[in-house]
Amino acid sequence: MYTSFDDTLDSIVRLLKSHRTEFLSGEEISKSLGLSRAAVWKNIKKLQSLGYKIRSKQKSGYRLDSKTDLMLPWEILDGLQTEIIGRKIYYFDVIDSTQNFALKLASKPYENGSIVVARRQTRGRGRQKRRWLSPVGGIWLSILLKPNFEVFHVSLFPMLTSLALGIAIEKTLKLQPKLKWPNDLTLRDKKVAGVLVDASVQSNQIDYLVIGIGINFKIQPSAISKITKKSKNFYGVATLLGKNEKSDPKILLQAFLYELEQMYGKVVANNLAGIKNQWKKRSSTIGKSVKISTSDREIMGRAIGIDDDGALLVSSRGITHRLLVGDITRQI
Repeated sequence: MYTSFDDTLDSIVRLLKSHRTEFLSGEEISKSLGLSRAAVWKNIKKLQSLGYKIRSKQKSGYRLDSKTDLMLPWEILDGLQTEIIGRKIYYFDVIDSTQNFALKLASKPYENGSIVVARRQTRGRGRQKRRWLSPVGGIWLSILLKPNFEVFHVSLFPMLTSLALGIAIEKTLKLQPKLKWPNDLTLRDKKVAGVLVDASVQSNQIDYLVIGIGINFKIQPSAISKITKKSKNFYGVATLLGKNEKSDPKILLQAFLYELEQMYGKVVANNLAGIKNQWKKRSSTIGKSVKISTSDREIMGRAIGIDDDGALLVSSRGITHRLLVGDITRQI
């Protein structure tokens, strides 16, 4: 695990980045950061193992030729424009579930806005404890929030999160994902990302929210489809980037965290004007004939809108049904 509050590696990277055209001697790095020469050498080797191309030259020192492709905490922080979300970061090369780790953090102080990022998950999960495959190439993360607003706003967060991610994808990758109620993003009618929200409410107060996000950034859809195509409600797998396309996933992540914080601020200020309309504009569900399954019933009708709490409004035989949870098993 690497964190944004482990200063040593971060400090060395920043120092090397500030001297990109020249070599820095081990002695210069040692004096600047208060480290022994042995510690400098050891941490340079660690950074090289993390994918940084650091050239070593006898009697000259070290020079950074290129940075890592990994979304390490200090790389995410470099250029991040948020004030709360993502200022504290935990990174794992492999973890069972970022959601599980974030839930453990929830009982600790000073973790509001913390994010947990993984290169790969072994037991990623979606809604209703469904399996979520999380290979290398995706963006897998969880966000811990300890908000101070009314409990009924919790139901907004699948909508807010998917909208924030959709806007970030539009701005950074120039793609136009659609939002499928309640928590999916799609490209060409196939799932490219999903949102999971775990909440704890005590005495009518929100203790915490943990928002899990899985993004198929640059994965092999066929490999995942082969495993998941027989699962309930499977409707295909998409990827944001194809095999020969390139983009820095950090840029998308930073943009998403920024957009989410803007919406989070609006909820805290109880200023929700426009959010619902933005979601509807990008929705693939509104206006469609749908079949929705909930825990106790099945409804067929036309999706006619979404209310201020993020509930889907479905008109069926002259009756308007208000649904906060459910699975769309057919959408035409």
